[in-house]
Amino acid sequence: MAKLVRLKPLDRKKGHVIHRYTTFQTTFEESKGWYRVPDHVAAYLATVHQLADDEDSPLAFDVCTREEAQRIDAAEKKKAEERALAAEPNVAMARDVAGLGADLTTADLRDPNRRSRSTAAAGRRA
Repeated sequence: MAKLVRLKPLDRKKGHVIHRYTTFQTTFEESKGWYRVPDHVAAYLATVHQLADDEDSPLAFDVCTREEAQRIDAAEKKKAEERALAAEPNVAMARDVAGLGADLTTADLRDPNRRSRSTAAAGRRA
């Protein structure tokens, strides 16, 4: 029975750094996603590490069945959507707090030559 394999998505923090890997006359590219391979190729790829000489480095490939691959893809898609949605409320909230309905411009910034009240009061006391 064939398995699905892919190079793990690039993530330098996790140690996933391989863009392309060639073996068994096949070049696997991280950007192209899942590949269907025979079981003996999947068994070998399940042992490949990100750094060839370092057994402690993370594994380079995800090796799984079709159902597992669909679950992985769905989880990654959900996580990406949550990250995208998380940025929206902050922008809207900042505009509401500032009392602005539109994007900020340089006219909305404080004049750098103008002193704050506390600095002006301290200058008068001195």
